[in-house]
Amino acid sequence: MTSPLAIHPALSPGQVAVITGGASGIGLAAARRLKAVGMQVFIADLPGPRLEAVRREFPGALDADVAKFADVQQLAAAAAELGDVTVLMNNAGTDRGARSSWEDLAQWRALVDINLWGVINGVHAFAPAMISRGERAVIINTGSKQGITLPPGNPAYNLSKAGVKAYTETLAHELRSVAAGAVTAHLLIPGFTYTEMSHATEKPASAWMPEQVVEFMFAALAKDAFYILCPDNDVTRDTDEKRILWAARDIIDNRPALSRWHAEYAAEFAQYMSS
Repeated sequence: MTSPLAIHPALSPGQVAVITGGASGIGLAAARRLKAVGMQVFIADLPGPRLEAVRREFPGALDADVAKFADVQQLAAAAAELGDVTVLMNNAGTDRGARSSWEDLAQWRALVDINLWGVINGVHAFAPAMISRGERAVIINTGSKQGITLPPGNPAYNLSKAGVKAYTETLAHELRSVAAGAVTAHLLIPGFTYTEMSHATEKPASAWMPEQVVEFMFAALAKDAFYILCPDNDVTRDTDEKRILWAARDIIDNRPALSRWHAEYAAEFAQYMSS
């Protein structure tokens, strides 16, 4: 069976891949998979023990705060010294945000600066050179299902990931009209994944491992899929589709915002999901 990595020209041996948030979780799993196929992998993350540990595998790993454009520009310059970047994975993120829509303004800014501006900074630093070459390349932005269905509890995170979704959709549309569509954008939407952000000391039975997400992602890239909607051990594709459709119908049917979690709609939602 042909490896999915082998049939997408951007994921070729000798080419350069850049991954932010690459010192752990999905980013590290992607870095290892790309290195195994022969790509030159350049990872960036915040300074600390995790980054120091992965420098044994990736000696050129760079300290970078994606919220700072100057740091991302430095990352782009360093990666360019290795060769042409054909894979950019804007993956750095945090869920440490405000839990109220009208409190903790500093936490709001800090989270949005990383999760949303980190993606925008990455595209601005890398995309012009990728486009100018006119060769196949991919930009992968890590989103979240919470940016689509907006569950209560972490509004800053939800907003940031909704912004990543909207930004990546627009980016993908714009890229189709330049460089003969050689550069494509893709939205990674992981399911429940066992990483530091899962805040679990042991892997929950319902969670996927980061390596599973990466294999699913590369198989989707091989098909040029834009929305890379990952299941997990608990939530199937069918369940995701139903939840997303319910959220969309809040607008169409003029239901209360986030009616899925509205007490008056609890029975209707449960019946809808079981039908």
